[in-house]
Amino acid sequence: MMHKLTIRPLQPADKPFWRALWQAYLEFYQQDLAAEITDHLFERLLSSDGHRALVALDGEEMVGLVHYLFHDSTWSSQMTCYLEDLFVVSTLRGSGAGRKLIEAVYAAADAEPLASRNVYWHTHHHNERARLLYDRIGDLSEFVRYDRSR
Repeated sequence: MMHKLTIRPLQPADKPFWRALWQAYLEFYQQDLAAEITDHLFERLLSSDGHRALVALDGEEMVGLVHYLFHDSTWSSQMTCYLEDLFVVSTLRGSGAGRKLIEAVYAAADAEPLASRNVYWHTHHHNERARLLYDRIGDLSEFVRYDRSR
C-alpha cells in the first residue's frame, strides 16, 4: 500500500490526535503520566522556547510524532540537538515515517544558526524494530546511560 507521508510542525488543532499518539508512545514504554504533565508538554511544544515538535501525516491522518530540543554543551561553543521522543503507529512502522521524522530533525539541526549538526537520541536496547532504522541512519554510541538511584 502506497502512503503519502508528509512532515509538518505541530499545530494547536492537533491536540487530540497528538494526545492519542503520545498516549500510545507512553504505553509502548510502559509509562503513565498525569494529564497535567501531558497538557503542560503540549503547551511547551507549541511555544517558541525549548522543545519542538513535528508530526507525520499519512494523507490527513496523524501517524507519528517527534519531539526535540537544542541545548548547550560543555564540549562545544554551539548547541546540540537531542531527539527526545519518536513514535510511529505500529501499522506504519517500516513505511518510512520514522526515517522522515528523524531526517526532519536533522534538517532542523542543519538550519539552526547557533547549533552544530549533532543530533543524538536514546532508545531501549530491546527496541529492536526501531534499532533496525537507527543503525541505518545513525551511529551507535559507546556511551552507557545511568539514572539516579532512588
